[in-house]
Amino acid sequence: MTPKRKQRLLMVCLMLSGVGVAVAFGVNAFKQNIMLFHSPSDVAAGAVEPGTPFRVGGMVIDGSVNRSSETLAVSFGLTDHAENITVSFEGILPDLFREGQGIVAMGSIDDQGTFNATEVLAKHDENYMPPEVAEALEKAGKMPGTAANYGSKTVQP
Repeated sequence: MTPKRKQRLLMVCLMLSGVGVAVAFGVNAFKQNIMLFHSPSDVAAGAVEPGTPFRVGGMVIDGSVNRSSETLAVSFGLTDHAENITVSFEGILPDLFREGQGIVAMGSIDDQGTFNATEVLAKHDENYMPPEVAEALEKAGKMPGTAANYGSKTVQP
């Protein structure tokens, strides 16, 4: 093999190694930042390990919202109409947050089974439900009916 060919082979090997290292770093970063969605039934069944960040969604249970009088701490029940879990959150809830409404919370579950939310997202109008929440409620067979108003007509899905 001529010296020029050896040099080209070395350059190609170095380039392939560099690309391989870059791909490995990218895959590793992607794995660390992925956040999966689980329903309250999945959480109650123990499908998620404590401390693992994930998203959970469902309906806020009527009468379950407890607010602290001294801090911004709030706890509430979340259900997919098959199982219930308790969610605790410290911060300002969205303006549209209310009982009986679909929400998605991001955080992790602790050893006692309480979901500690770092962020709570609420739906933006009466007819919207996050796709993950809608799918979880459909699986449980408890998808609430919605009606849309167009002028003077009410359209049922």
